[in-house]
Amino acid sequence: MTELTEQGVGPDEQVKALDRLVGRWQVEGGTEGTVTYRWLDGGHFLVQDVDLTQHGRPVTGMEVIGREHPFGAETPGDEITSRFYGSQGQTFDYVYEIEGDTLTIWGGEKGSPAYFRGTFAADGNRLTGAWVYPGGGGYDSAMTRVG
Repeated sequence: MTELTEQGVGPDEQVKALDRLVGRWQVEGGTEGTVTYRWLDGGHFLVQDVDLTQHGRPVTGMEVIGREHPFGAETPGDEITSRFYGSQGQTFDYVYEIEGDTLTIWGGEKGSPAYFRGTFAADGNRLTGAWVYPGGGGYDSAMTRVG
């Protein structure tokens, strides 16, 4: 994961901190199913493969998580962002933050009223928290590592 890119720069510590997500997870709560996280070569981007059910409807797709590095830019962006691509044609953008054992995933942009906040168990094999939506919506969610 710490390979150098052609520019001689490896992934930063905040991106590397997402390594604790790598593996297959069983999801329960407001959505049920599995998600799997894996690194792309070079360790700059984490991919999440999604196979869930929410409100009786399938939610399948993939998400690419990392720092945006637009064409022509000298350095990557400050935030760890992602885009989810769903099988129904939907796309969702997020901002990831990890501080200690707390993971926050902001819907859209940092500071959004829609977000997930969860805490990793001491052994790193469980993440429990809740999705919060504007107007009081949301749901509890837990992921348990199964592989």
